Amino acid sequence: MQTIRLAKVEYHPELGAFEGRVDISRDGMTFRYPCRIAGPAHMDLDQVRAEMAFHARAMSDTPVHA
Repeated sequence: MQTIRLAKVEYHPELGAFEGRVDISRDGMTFRYPCRIAGPAHMDLDQVRAEMAFHARAMSDTPVHA
């Protein structure tokens, strides 16, 4: 089983994007991925988190639809 946790999600107006760290834990190990999601400052945070988690899973060897 895997656990996905987001940390330090911040909006950077100069980039027009949210940046954060996504940790994916499985089999007793944690894998850390930096993510950037372009969008306006008023973008729904649940959407930002979902997109960051999707991108982190895509960077890992964890199946995207897991």
